[in-house]
Amino acid sequence: MMEWMEGIEAVIGADQDWKQLLLGAMTPIFLIAFAIEWQVMRKRGAREQFQFKDILANLGLGGSYSLFELFAHLAITGAASLWFWEHRFFTIPVNVWTLPLMLFGVEFCYYWFHRTSHRVRWFWSAHVVHHSGQHMNLTTAMRQSLLYSITGWWLFFMPLVLLGVHPAVVFLLYGVDLAYQYFVHTESVGKLHPWMEYLFVTPSSHRVHHGRNPQYIDKNFGGILCIFDRWFGSYEAEVEKVEYGIPKQINSYNIFTLNFHEFRDMWADVFRPGPLAQRMKHLWAPPEWERKA
Repeated sequence: MMEWMEGIEAVIGADQDWKQLLLGAMTPIFLIAFAIEWQVMRKRGAREQFQFKDILANLGLGGSYSLFELFAHLAITGAASLWFWEHRFFTIPVNVWTLPLMLFGVEFCYYWFHRTSHRVRWFWSAHVVHHSGQHMNLTTAMRQSLLYSITGWWLFFMPLVLLGVHPAVVFLLYGVDLAYQYFVHTESVGKLHPWMEYLFVTPSSHRVHHGRNPQYIDKNFGGILCIFDRWFGSYEAEVEKVEYGIPKQINSYNIFTLNFHEFRDMWADVFRPGPLAQRMKHLWAPPEWERKA
């Protein structure tokens, strides 16, 4: 695998964001899948989740996210990950035996990144973009934030680099994780076989994750596997109909408003008069936390 990636690097350059390269290459497949989903739901007479302005906003957010991630990799993420690589404890070869374990490790890191993104406001200020949509279709997966690299998503995956997994492999496998997740953002698929629902993230379990129903909030953080949710007590099955969105809904289709509203509000809370410790707590406390005074 590393030899294959080195061959491509000889043509397109060495410092690449393999996550975004993979997602970019998958974009035609993503769009074809969305067209199929739309046709399926149209024939079922269930088109309420396909709102034109909402879909345009999703596509705009996905495109701006992809472009900014490429820039951020050149400016920050690539250099930072190589620093961790230079200070690694081991060097783990990439082969048919280690690759599944590496993907499992990426999924474990993603689970904690995702869970933290819901429970720490600093990270939520980026992730809120993904949850602010009130409809569920495949383009909802493209609803991503410009702020992810600034708030530091990549830090959660650096333990793998320190252990000896090359950053290019980590980012590529994270791209695989994200590509899988695209296909679970849909209402066109009901519950799958119980063993699949037990082991894997499915459309049913991920619809729960996007719900603002009280019992669905902060549940089902897995990307490909739901076993960490079961092990760490964050799993919830889909029972009642999901109401999509966030508790304090932002009713906008403007990609700048969607990207920065929570980040702006977070800093406004930090700079409100009061004890410094209480003001700074707005950065690391849960999103719903409010000052007592």
